[in-house]
Amino acid sequence: MSTVEYMPGHAAGARIDKDGEKWTLVIVRELKHSPERVWSALTDPAQLSQWAPYDADGSLAVAGATVNFTTIGAPKEHIVATEIKRAVAPRVLEFEWGGGPFRWELEPHGAGTKLTLWANINKQFIAMGAAGMHVCLDVMDRMLDGDPIGRMVGPALMQNQEWQRLHKEYAELLDVPMPKW
Repeated sequence: MSTVEYMPGHAAGARIDKDGEKWTLVIVRELKHSPERVWSALTDPAQLSQWAPYDADGSLAVAGATVNFTTIGAPKEHIVATEIKRAVAPRVLEFEWGGGPFRWELEPHGAGTKLTLWANINKQFIAMGAAGMHVCLDVMDRMLDGDPIGRMVGPALMQNQEWQRLHKEYAELLDVPMPKW
């Protein structure tokens, strides 16, 4: 299936945890894949290159390792060295990206996985982050299904009308204003 045929569902499964000026986007997604398969998608550079908004030059599965993340679609090359803070397969992965901590938790859920992401994102861009991760997780899910549709991230994605709809829906769901451009 090509990316042209992909239509994201409606905004769902997201909330904001607020601690003063520190806002954390929380996204919960139920996947039909085992925690071990989802863990591999989160930590293996070859799989990350198919769905994530960054490339990694090494495995994210080793706590204490330093991995270079290259942001996909940035106006100029943007590479950030990050330390993997915590990697407990197939349960918890923590690192920093985009100026804040990211924590993924995987729990067995029936025959699949309940995946929860906590990401500190500038509150001005939190609905944008939610829409972007919504699409990334859809792409990851399809990749794990064996029906990859190709990575969709960055400015090219933001020009897509369906992504713009999703961004607006997340702004409403999370009760945050849309950025003024």
